[in-house]
Amino acid sequence: MSILNAVRVRWLVAPLLARGQVAPVLALALLMAACAGPRKAAPPVAAPPPPPAVVVAPQPLPEAAQNRIALLVPLTGANAPVGQSIANAANLALLDVGEKNLNLRVYDTAAGAGVAAQAALRDGAGLILGPLLAADVAPVTAAIGARPVPVISFSNDAGVAESAGAGVYVMGFQPGQAITRVVQFARDKGVARFAALMPEGTYGQRAQTAFVRAVNDAGGRTTAIASYARNPIKMAAAARLVTGYEARIKAGAKPVIRPDGTVARAAGLLGPVPFQALLIADSGSTAAQFMPALARFGASSGSIVVLGTELWNTEPAVRRTPALKGALFAAVPDERFGRLAERYRTRFGSSPSRLASFGYDAVLLVNSLAGRWALGAPFPRAVLNSRDGFAGIDGAFRFTPSGIAERALEVNQVGAGALVTVSPAPRTFGSQN
Repeated sequence: MSILNAVRVRWLVAPLLARGQVAPVLALALLMAACAGPRKAAPPVAAPPPPPAVVVAPQPLPEAAQNRIALLVPLTGANAPVGQSIANAANLALLDVGEKNLNLRVYDTAAGAGVAAQAALRDGAGLILGPLLAADVAPVTAAIGARPVPVISFSNDAGVAESAGAGVYVMGFQPGQAITRVVQFARDKGVARFAALMPEGTYGQRAQTAFVRAVNDAGGRTTAIASYARNPIKMAAAARLVTGYEARIKAGAKPVIRPDGTVARAAGLLGPVPFQALLIADSGSTAAQFMPALARFGASSGSIVVLGTELWNTEPAVRRTPALKGALFAAVPDERFGRLAERYRTRFGSSPSRLASFGYDAVLLVNSLAGRWALGAPFPRAVLNSRDGFAGIDGAFRFTPSGIAERALEVNQVGAGALVTVSPAPRTFGSQN
């Protein structure tokens, strides 16, 4: 209705309402509404578009402040059983110590130790434990380059540390130390004359150098050294040579002067071997293979003292080998490893390699130094040179200035189905320099 019509209605209606005439008013109102015509609908108003959705990227969970350690061992391939044992034992140690500032990650070296080291460095490793094999140390150190990341190798090759230089340590058992310990023990028991059978190759060469030095340092005398390849013919020839069999045959055939002055030629007389103790620098099983030939040439186990190396400690069958009864060898203490092996079998359902102790002791070593390794800082390499050393499953050990693990060793004797410790290992290095 227009404004003019509204005014007219008000002017017409007012007098009627004043006289009380409501009906005419209603009629008039209806008439005016009809005249107004239909109302036009208001145009529809479009709704505003919804605001664009805001996608909030999920925030990464904060990582715990930890120093990262890489364990480089073979988890596949021929050496996988040893590598897996080391890794499992390392994780057992980490659970035992409960150190929250250490983060241990395991990397497989079977596809390449250098590749494994690069992955560890990308993950922020500040210390590398391993590798197991001496040949893998060079690729690892090449991957590290100038980074301040030390390497504690499980190899037994002292030459690794010598060639790699500062920052590389060798935790493996050193044959030279075991030879020195057992030679000194035999010398203390009155043995003065020594001989040795040495396998061909690097191990034999290093063992020979250590043997000659040990005998000289102990005040003894080396009568013979023979090297051999591991086949029956070569081993028999080496046994004949080291016993001086040919010379003894000739000496036994010399003419003998009778009391009446006549000369008679002796027959069948064979003098004793020229040594009291014989080192066989090889495994216990190889040493046992030598015994028949040695007995044939006059060096039976009852007439001489047979000496072995640290390799014998990794062979449970040695204690059950009658041919080696009475033999002596030096090695790390074995009592604690026996307890570790029981726990290992309970948790993992299998027996560990004897080298599993490397993983456990390496973690104990790092844990003992964790308080001096500031979070986010390079590993404090100087603390590895402590002259007091460290303690572990394999007893006391410390690193020499050249990075080789020096160990406190015991001397064991093969008995009837068991090993007997005849000289215990020192528990600490104390004030030794």
